[in-house]
Amino acid sequence: MSSATGSKVVVTGATGNVGTSVVRLLSEDPDVASVRGLSRRIPEWSPRKTEWTAVDLASDRADLAAAFVDADAVVHLAWAFQPTHDPAATWRTNVLGSIRVFEAVAAARVPVLVHASSVGAYSPGPKDHAVDESWPTHGWPDAAYCREKAYLERTLDTFERDHPGIRVVRMRPAFLFKRQSASEQRRIFGGRFLPGPVARPELLPFLPDIPGLRVQALHTDDAAEAYRLALRTEVRGPFNLAAEPALDAELLGEMFDARPVRLPRTAARSAIAAAWGLRLLPASPHLFDAVLRLPLMDCTRARVELGWHPQHTAPEVLEEFLLGLRAGEGEATEPMRGRKVG
Repeated sequence: MSSATGSKVVVTGATGNVGTSVVRLLSEDPDVASVRGLSRRIPEWSPRKTEWTAVDLASDRADLAAAFVDADAVVHLAWAFQPTHDPAATWRTNVLGSIRVFEAVAAARVPVLVHASSVGAYSPGPKDHAVDESWPTHGWPDAAYCREKAYLERTLDTFERDHPGIRVVRMRPAFLFKRQSASEQRRIFGGRFLPGPVARPELLPFLPDIPGLRVQALHTDDAAEAYRLALRTEVRGPFNLAAEPALDAELLGEMFDARPVRLPRTAARSAIAAAWGLRLLPASPHLFDAVLRLPLMDCTRARVELGWHPQHTAPEVLEEFLLGLRAGEGEATEPMRGRKVG
């Protein structure tokens, strides 16, 4: 797709954190003729130029090829983070469902596929300098999220070999946040009943400084802009996406006026493992292990080849997200629905 002029774009996972931002941005793009959003449930939210189709990617009866007919591009964002205690269930949706999407793209002869990979696909890497897109993508095998993202990287290697006429782009963003995603992400990672009002800097006299806990973040709308640019630009392959600077205990301590206190990795993991084992915390200790090992990403390629520049710094992203968490922010879609607890 040399140009997005008059293009028809299909977005899977269109009602989630990234999907709502991508759909909104494409619906406002004068060069996009129409957007078809695929989701398990039809939302109340309906941007201009957008139509909805109810599809469950975990079902082998889903007729994705029919949904992709006449599409100029498919943006594949659908992903299930839970249930973390049942990795076979997330594998059915995330891996088998994605393979169905890839096969349907080929069957419908869609010329462009933009796939949501992740920093989680990367093998363990450095925290003191950034790596480019050539860093190995074997994930952290003990964490289902990383294992699934890495498996799909290998799947796309084969897909690109077998379908050279399809332009495939792989986005590898850092952790994505926006104000409207706060309620959804609280439920996914912190638990349904975690009170949002406790996310206040003044209630944190100290911050745990855990070895390896240095990560990157990105505003979801900035990620959506990278997806839009990838549709308009003749590019292929992977793109790292992250805002500056990297977040660590020292920076967070300055933001929240809290004192970093060194906490051994084993102690933090033991607490998370206990809460996860009792089903008090949805986020697994395996994902915690992975986060401590994720490399920092160099985003030069996105800046040079896409002309992409994030509009929000990482501290701004985090501050906005915490405001949304305290207010129980959300959007008019089932995954994003707001809920204030406490």
